[in-house]
Amino acid sequence: MFVDQVKVYVKAGDGGNGIVAFRREIYVPMGGPAGGDGGDGGDIIFEVDEGLNTLMDFRYQKHFKARRGENGMGKGMHGKNAEPLVLSVPPGTTVRDVRTGVVIADLIEHKQRAVIAKGGRGGRGNIRFATAKNPAPEIAENGEPGVERDIQIELKLIADVGLVGFPSVGKSTLLSVVSAAKPKIADYHFTTLSPNLGVVDTADQRSFVLADLPGLIEGAHEGVGLGHQFLRHVERTRVILHVIDMAGTEGRDPYQDYKTINQELEQYDPTLLERPQIIAANKMDLPEAEDQLALFKEQLEEDYPVFPISTVTKEGIRELLFAVANKLDEIPKNYQPIEEKEDRVIYRFEKEDKGFQITRDPDGAYVLLGEKIEKLFKMTDMTREESIQRFSRQLRGMGVDEALRQRGAEDGDTVRLLDYEFEFME
Repeated sequence: MFVDQVKVYVKAGDGGNGIVAFRREIYVPMGGPAGGDGGDGGDIIFEVDEGLNTLMDFRYQKHFKARRGENGMGKGMHGKNAEPLVLSVPPGTTVRDVRTGVVIADLIEHKQRAVIAKGGRGGRGNIRFATAKNPAPEIAENGEPGVERDIQIELKLIADVGLVGFPSVGKSTLLSVVSAAKPKIADYHFTTLSPNLGVVDTADQRSFVLADLPGLIEGAHEGVGLGHQFLRHVERTRVILHVIDMAGTEGRDPYQDYKTINQELEQYDPTLLERPQIIAANKMDLPEAEDQLALFKEQLEEDYPVFPISTVTKEGIRELLFAVANKLDEIPKNYQPIEEKEDRVIYRFEKEDKGFQITRDPDGAYVLLGEKIEKLFKMTDMTREESIQRFSRQLRGMGVDEALRQRGAEDGDTVRLLDYEFEFME
């Protein structure tokens, strides 16, 4: 089964906890702090494997979690960093964050890597908090939480040539004739429910990758029929091979078919029509085809080459393949990322997020929310008084106390942060 789009959840490893420890050595009565830092959590990394051509590995496993870092140890020893979780994906894979829609990575070349979720850093041990005023701190950090997110993985095939055209015009048959690919072929619409790839070898020892993609119909750019399932794969191709039923065996006008398909391509992405296009006038073995071809050439406004072919008699196939190979020789094999970034950096003023929000629960308790404040809480060791006091100072520095007063909080009111409850004190 061909899988070209899937949603999965990824969770990078949390950092290991720093620890509170002291030197306990004979003849060293005041050994001082010796708690080591925790190790860093493992990243979630995607790596391109050119041997893959589908996202099947993600179809049945939808959750991926990297290991957390080891906790720190005594004698100032650092916890071991966790190994990254490396997941293989096929060339042409685009990764988006489901919540924001931002493209995280666009993976094209073999062995190319991208960090999809960053592991948390290890928490600091008490050896890091020693100062002249507090030479023996009983404070350490928990590990930083690893990044977790839902992602959308899309595969946009990297083929040199993409076959476009209405259903049943002979695209699958053409692919089966010119390559070793064996697509399912039948006389009904949407035979091709998934893209098929074939390597084409010309008589003069040149080769290219040809993709037979699911048929287009009117409205495909809006998702009608197979819609975007087809169109996403056209983005990578360097040449478009437009196959047309020149005999009009289904009662459609060949020129109108040509216009409709190109309109759908333009509606989806206007740059697609800037790419070289070669027209394969198929089914020329049928008697009506010659007259239709003459009329088609009269109506054709664009300067696209037209090659009469028959996938049944194989007439014209050789000349068509030479023309495609010649056109590919003129175009550098340089697949651009889907969303190109500008060379210059533009700085814009953005108001800094204060890091928290305050809401009320039905029982009257104040609830603190926010990525920054929740991260600080998770990295605080609530079993030690010094850590709690440090966390209280951090909240005060963020303006949480003042914001609670403005919301009407008074002495003894309950404040919640995740699963933790504490009383507000003036």
